[in-house]
Amino acid sequence: MNDFADISRRATLALLAVLAAPLRAASGDASARLRALFDASAAAEAALDPLGEPGERRVPVFVDPLSDSYAARLESDKRRELAELRSIDRAALGPVDRIAYDVFAYRTAQTLALFDDGLFTIQRQVALNPSFGLQVELPDFVAGAGAPFATVADYEAGLDRLRGFAGYMDMTIVRLREGLAAGHVQPRIIVDNILKQVDAMLALPPTATPFYAAIKRMPPTLPAADRERLSVAYEDVTATVVLPAYARWKSFLTDTYRPRAPEAPGRSAMKDGARLYAAELARHTTTTMSASEIHALGVAEVARIRAEMEAVRVGLGFDGDLKALFAHVRSDPKFYCKSEAELLGRFAAIEARIWQGMPALFRDRPGAPFRVAALPTLGGARGTGYYKPGPPDGVSPGTLYFNMAMLDTRPIPTLETLTLHEGIPGHHYQINLARENKALPPLLRDGSSTAYSEGWGLYSESLGRELGMFTDPWQWFGHLDMEMLRAVRLVVDTGIHAFGWSRDRAMAYMLENTSMAPRDVAVEIDRYIAYPGQACAYKIGELTFARLRRDAQAQLGQRFDIRDFHTQCLNTGALPMAVLEAKMRDWVARGGGLA
Repeated sequence: MNDFADISRRATLALLAVLAAPLRAASGDASARLRALFDASAAAEAALDPLGEPGERRVPVFVDPLSDSYAARLESDKRRELAELRSIDRAALGPVDRIAYDVFAYRTAQTLALFDDGLFTIQRQVALNPSFGLQVELPDFVAGAGAPFATVADYEAGLDRLRGFAGYMDMTIVRLREGLAAGHVQPRIIVDNILKQVDAMLALPPTATPFYAAIKRMPPTLPAADRERLSVAYEDVTATVVLPAYARWKSFLTDTYRPRAPEAPGRSAMKDGARLYAAELARHTTTTMSASEIHALGVAEVARIRAEMEAVRVGLGFDGDLKALFAHVRSDPKFYCKSEAELLGRFAAIEARIWQGMPALFRDRPGAPFRVAALPTLGGARGTGYYKPGPPDGVSPGTLYFNMAMLDTRPIPTLETLTLHEGIPGHHYQINLARENKALPPLLRDGSSTAYSEGWGLYSESLGRELGMFTDPWQWFGHLDMEMLRAVRLVVDTGIHAFGWSRDRAMAYMLENTSMAPRDVAVEIDRYIAYPGQACAYKIGELTFARLRRDAQAQLGQRFDIRDFHTQCLNTGALPMAVLEAKMRDWVARGGGLA
């Protein structure tokens, strides 16, 4: 299954021209050569993106990330790019380009380390992820969260995308069989959660699946003959190509894979699991912290936050211990929205209050509006939701897709904190400020770093009181409850993947220290099992931002302006923590300010 077999000769030649010509033309100028390298790398990555950016038109429409051609192209691209980067004189670059140089070097080296250590192959052999796998991300994408559907050509491309996706589903089975043979097998709970998603999809008639959703919103401007033809084609491809691929997953996972899947949930139970987990921690945290160090940090943070929660409990006059307070929040209906409309109204009111306090802490504002909408698909089998930016045009909204199937497990006292994290000044604010800044190279405008982005989101939560939020003691308790969740993650993620914790032990620890409902706890723990290391990035990133702020205040004294600090944190996009720290040390050494 070579997904590049269908790339036309013309498309291949066009890509090669993008990769090569700019580098030759700019060879005498360090900055121009660097920007040309970034453009070439972005073109190469776009050619390998399984889905592509919203509105983008490319061939092939869908790329299989599990194919051998994908792996060979990725490794070849990165080795060539690193060699080109090393030929550029970093000292000859301006400040922003030096930061971009460091980010590019860091990310490229990280990718190549997976190939050099043999971990890329292992990752392909355990390609099951109930939270972020393509079996849920592609349905979201085609149901309205990204794929363009405006013209007949868009709809034709959509059919090709669905056929390519079905090929990926079959390639997943190939890779999982390789994993069985090599001893790299995912735990049983991941298989069970994937099977729930598969069963939910197979229970739908073709015209009720997200793969058919684009037909239901077909523009009236399309010719009637095309509308009828495409409606039949989408139903046919869904019924005869896509859903049978899900059925093959069900058969293979049930009959072949699950019986050999270990009961123990973590990397520690998998062959080569320790090496794989170390790489996953490094990738997500962008630090060299060991699992033991992260675990100890988490235990200390849990103890600190519990002490603050006890103070709130006393202030509320609650008659009972923290365990009883958690149970009260879980069970009292007054803490939960009764309808989607009520929830959306609360989010809107919270956002309006946050904006009132922003000028005291920030100088800039992105053009893109923020909104909250229902998670497009399979809500009953998924987590709370996620944030997704729109096109970087300063007009299209960024969206928090919220799982409306979980209204009765998302306490109202956590909504202010959730808005600060996902919206303003968290993900929406940070991501769109960078994406709308055309002075930045695309590498910095569009880049990602888990520790930076999620650390910033959590740091944004800590700004709530400075922004005039948390005036209600229950909202402050909700803030502490959310912070506790991120501290607990350090303990349970490392516990599961490095120290042999069972799923039940991890769930019990989370229930003991947060007010989360048992169902939410199960969803969270299963996410950590499926996506090792990612949950550790939040607290580590947030503590880094907080430490950088304290250090800058201590060293700059009266010259410190929180608005300038935040500008410096945000004005070069998402950075690895090591690159961010170097940038902020240099800013402090130069006396702070807007320079």
